[in-house]
Amino acid sequence: MRVYTKESLIDALREIKRRGWIKNARPGNDGGIGNTLEDLLGITENNLPIPNAAEWELKSQREGTNSLTTLFHSEPSPRALQLVPSLLLPKYGWRHQNAGILYPETELSFRQTISGKARSDRGFKVVVDRSARKVLISFDAKSVSARHAEWLDSVNRRVGLGEISPQPYWGFDDLFHIAGTKLLNTFYVTAKRKKIDGEEYYFYDKVTILTGFSLEKFLQVLEDGNAFVDFDARTGHNHGTKFRIRQSARPRLYDEIVEVE
Repeated sequence: MRVYTKESLIDALREIKRRGWIKNARPGNDGGIGNTLEDLLGITENNLPIPNAAEWELKSQREGTNSLTTLFHSEPSPRALQLVPSLLLPKYGWRHQNAGILYPETELSFRQTISGKARSDRGFKVVVDRSARKVLISFDAKSVSARHAEWLDSVNRRVGLGEISPQPYWGFDDLFHIAGTKLLNTFYVTAKRKKIDGEEYYFYDKVTILTGFSLEKFLQVLEDGNAFVDFDARTGHNHGTKFRIRQSARPRLYDEIVEVE
């Protein structure tokens, strides 16, 4: 693996940009943009071998995409209560689409990608409580779509229609620690994409250096609906709770954003 200084990596990315359209090195791979860039740089899996006091990573994406990417996994507090399998799933879950087919008839699902901007059609929302220094999951029965009336009746029978109790939450300090260890200083590269004679090509035309993860900016991105809490659990298995973000919003998480000319 090649070893870079920060300055030599900037030079290498400038040279890749000057090359213009570059053929996809991994056709048939969903991560073609990132894989091709890694091949060009001689690195693996986004890890940048820059030997200095800070850890760096490489992130790349197609220009203009609004697809979601996972930032990190974290189960809600109080963790000792295991609130996803012990409360959200049995009290607020709904019949799994494969119940009685792949799974038992009683299989429930709790899959929700929840925003801080608006409630989901099942009444859930991410709430940033700065006074309590918590990010909470809230439920409001009055916000549930009419098409989920039968499910809402079942929630009423199981647990009632008040606020979730206890409310799942993440403390600000815990979030800062988790995110701070995952969201490293980043070389963030965006690429245009096109096909030439049926083959995919990329133009890596924008390089941004992101440093200094900001908890406050992360909270703002949660509130404005560009980051989400994603639950993915069924009766037989909890696939884990994730914080996800629109890829185009990632730079907004950092205090310092420098574009490489």
